[in-house]
Amino acid sequence: MSPVEQTRLSVFKTYKLYVGGKFPRSESGRVYEVTTATSAAGAAGKGKWLANVPLSSRKDARDAVVAARKAFGAWSGATAYNRGQILYRIAEMLEGRRDQFVREVADAEGLSKSKAGAVVDAAIDRWVWYAGWTDKIGQIVGGANPVAGPFFNLSTPEPTGVVTVLAPQRSSFLGLVSVIAPAIATGNTVVVIASEQAPLPALSLGEVLATSDLPGGVVNVLSGRTAEIAAPLAAHQDVNAIDLTGADEQLATELEVAAADNLKRVLRPRDEDWSADPGTQRMTAFLETKTVWHPTGSLGASGSAY
Repeated sequence: MSPVEQTRLSVFKTYKLYVGGKFPRSESGRVYEVTTATSAAGAAGKGKWLANVPLSSRKDARDAVVAARKAFGAWSGATAYNRGQILYRIAEMLEGRRDQFVREVADAEGLSKSKAGAVVDAAIDRWVWYAGWTDKIGQIVGGANPVAGPFFNLSTPEPTGVVTVLAPQRSSFLGLVSVIAPAIATGNTVVVIASEQAPLPALSLGEVLATSDLPGGVVNVLSGRTAEIAAPLAAHQDVNAIDLTGADEQLATELEVAAADNLKRVLRPRDEDWSADPGTQRMTAFLETKTVWHPTGSLGASGSAY
């Protein structure tokens, strides 16, 4: 039998975290089993085994925050046009790996191939949507303010900082993109906790981000038990904001209390329709407004001013 005719062993994919532009395993050495959605398995109970993925620890969460903080200065200081180019590049790379994501989304959400394809296409289009907003959002939320007195008064938006994002539990890819893209489009860096039951599309997204000109640390992806990872991040003094999309009511309330300790911005959305027009709400949720007063001066004896 020739080597070509011999039966070969399958090469199973090893899923890893994405932190600081690298792909570490959890420092704890723990993993947990991920299976297909039960609807895709065609029976109640446990679905088909897909992979063992890292079960992130508190140390992994702290490492991700360090990476996000380190990347914040350069990313927030980049031009809005440059950020838009990079987000568009992410969409290009996803387009090239569409078949892989269709397969992973179908397994994760129990969808047919055609429906999963529509979800992936919508997610790619969403990256393009936010890429176009990077150099326009400032015109929407900033501007010159009318004041009484010899002053210019200008308001401009600035990113909040490091944002913890609890990704949606059920929408493993379109929802994931819809919470990550607006945060980084405006100059924030993020630590993402992937869907607990369906983390594979999020972990694969890390591979795309790593080859899309996005600086390491701008997006950091953790997998594991949402409550276990979110608790230390909500209390972390170097996290500036938290998006509670993927938390249930009880967990969201607990995280809000923890987040109040250093006055984090908190976004607690309800009943998201990921297929709807995303609008600008998620971009403005993690922006601060800087207002600058500048005195005007008189020109010449006539008293004319500029």
